[in-house]
Amino acid sequence: MRKVIPLNNHWYYQPRYERGMERQSGLEGFTAVNLPHANVELPYNYLDEQAYQIQSCYRYPLTIPAAGRGKPIYLHFEGVMAYAKVYLNGAFLGEHKGGYTPFDIRIDGAYDFERADNLLTVVVDSAELEDIPPFGGQIDYLTYGGIYREVSLGIYDGVSIRNLKVEPERVLEEAKTVRVKVFLRHDGTVRGNGQFKVTLRELAGPTVWSGSFEAAISAETAAYEFSINGLRDIKLWDIDRPQRYEIDVELTLGEYSDAYSDRFGFRQAEFRTDGFYLNGRHLKLRGLNRHQSYPYVGYAMPQRVQEKDARILKHELHLNLVRTSHYPQSRHFLNECDAIGLLVFEEIPGWQHIGGPAWQEIVRENVREMIERDWNHPAIILWGVRINESRDDDPLYAATNRIAHQLDATRQTGGVRCITHSHLLEDVYTFNDFIHDGIRPPLRGQEEVTGLDHKVPYLVTEFNGHMYPTKRFDQEERQSEHALRHLRVQNAAGLDPSIAGAIGWCAFDYNTHKDFGAGDRICYHGVMDMFRLPKFAAYAYKSQVAPEVEPVLEPVTFWARGERDQCNIFPLVIFTNCDYIEMQFGSETVAEKIYPRKADYPGVPYPPAVVDLTVIPQEKLGEWGMVWRDGIFRGYHQGRVVIERKLSKAPVPAELAVAADDLQLDAAQKDATRITVRVLDQYGNLLPFLDDIIKLELSGPARLQGPAEVVVKGGALAFWIETVNEAGLIEVTVRSQTLGAKTVRITVA
Repeated sequence: MRKVIPLNNHWYYQPRYERGMERQSGLEGFTAVNLPHANVELPYNYLDEQAYQIQSCYRYPLTIPAAGRGKPIYLHFEGVMAYAKVYLNGAFLGEHKGGYTPFDIRIDGAYDFERADNLLTVVVDSAELEDIPPFGGQIDYLTYGGIYREVSLGIYDGVSIRNLKVEPERVLEEAKTVRVKVFLRHDGTVRGNGQFKVTLRELAGPTVWSGSFEAAISAETAAYEFSINGLRDIKLWDIDRPQRYEIDVELTLGEYSDAYSDRFGFRQAEFRTDGFYLNGRHLKLRGLNRHQSYPYVGYAMPQRVQEKDARILKHELHLNLVRTSHYPQSRHFLNECDAIGLLVFEEIPGWQHIGGPAWQEIVRENVREMIERDWNHPAIILWGVRINESRDDDPLYAATNRIAHQLDATRQTGGVRCITHSHLLEDVYTFNDFIHDGIRPPLRGQEEVTGLDHKVPYLVTEFNGHMYPTKRFDQEERQSEHALRHLRVQNAAGLDPSIAGAIGWCAFDYNTHKDFGAGDRICYHGVMDMFRLPKFAAYAYKSQVAPEVEPVLEPVTFWARGERDQCNIFPLVIFTNCDYIEMQFGSETVAEKIYPRKADYPGVPYPPAVVDLTVIPQEKLGEWGMVWRDGIFRGYHQGRVVIERKLSKAPVPAELAVAADDLQLDAAQKDATRITVRVLDQYGNLLPFLDDIIKLELSGPARLQGPAEVVVKGGALAFWIETVNEAGLIEVTVRSQTLGAKTVRITVA
């Protein structure tokens, strides 16, 4: 049986690669690190985008169990940015170009079981090399560097299972079918009749099928296919009930044996001319784009933090779709999307630029690597096989579509473009529509974009973003307009049955090159900031959920008379999913029933309420123009109050709220969690203009990502701590000049 060993702890790192280092031995001058690892820790903003574009060197003292002698042994790399060369004991074993897809390197031929000091060396070039996508032109994001995803060692028998593809069929029929494709790895000398024992079970549930198949194993056959028919009482994977199944395949061939497991789901996903259908049910898609980057460490975040992003998108923003812009993302993120029912549009690496023949060959290989890694994820509903916003290149994109359909006939393809009348070679016309500038309409008509005289499957894949960048601490009128632009586009998409949905740009702010974004190297395009703290625009999405799931009531205001022009707080937008809102000014109720503006936003499930002089009678204004009072907003659902917000007439600092996302971390591997800090007034609201200096003190088996002194922005901040593979108690003390100190305690076990 195979043995797979994680190799994420106890690496050694040297940020300055020198010629010949790969043939040297020893660890002098190297620093102990664990994976995932960023080659350079960067400032939050005003960073030098050249700082991480270096050649660096990683070493790992490798000891393989004696049971591996004579067997095929592979290193599995999940992701190295951007060009990796792998050596063992000075011998070159292989390389990989591209930072977003996995690769394997066979090492048994170079490993010496007689020596105790086998040394693995990985030379990593993190420069923006012109022959590797997405590089060659300019890109509006940073790619960072290092061995930023996990590495493992696999010891196998002479014949083993390389990959497994599970294709549910007849999903909407009572009796369902599963087609199983098994891909083997062997040297071509192993032949004979192999037996494949297959078991299907509900994840954490009962077995639903078990049986065996026989097949003649030979070097001439790349894959072996079996069909399992007549499966009944199968639960479908859906966004509300994401039922997953597990498949185990055991292979025996003479003295050889192997086993492989994966997870999948029964579901049917289809883009049609009248929208998107999941399991035969029409579903309007509402999503955001996600960059996988974080402050300070770039891409190098471990499993827990990757999973947290998926939960933020699904459970905090209540989205049903995410696009992995503009590259394949962590398998942990995708696994969590499967687990919680968040649909995924995954695409290959790239941004506008198309390179030469060698560059394009890597593009085609990226398609293969992405699909072969991720084809069993039920959450993935669309493959992006075109370089984002690139010009038409029919030979290249005919090839990428052909590869995608050959590898996976169960999913449709899309190709994100920003030019109208672009050639449609994919199954779905996916388009970045940035027409809305506050004056022009929210979206173009489909035929205007495609240039066709008929409807096709159509999805809006970006909007807003650079059209109206907004900081979390911007003035409230800008934040209100930012939020409403998102809502206007979602409303327009909801009203057009030929648009499957709309994916806003974007979920989180991100670092970028000097050529894009703000002057501090940040694109403030997100509905949340880089620390995953919400702007008001986040509530335009968060409110699109039934109040039984979570009642939402968020007035887009700092509740101050001098915040807006002319000392006027109207119109006051309130994002809510309540039936109606009651508003109180001081002790007087000025509006008993403020209803959502369904006539203005009929295309979204829960339109916002708007407070202006049409809902507050003139006689109720009283001393409104001279005396400022508390504002109280109550949300009603089915005749009762389900949520209340109270805004202070004279807010003062009252509470330092400190919370960790997780109170238990893992000592066996690099783990991390976010800690949020909020400076609150006497009613529990953020104090958006308090520029408080915060000192962070940490004790125990962990390290702080980023600086130990930070400034509150927009009333809140956040940071991450990461473990160092030791058990114990972490204490993090957050010390405010204004409000004293708070300590959180986290156990590492």
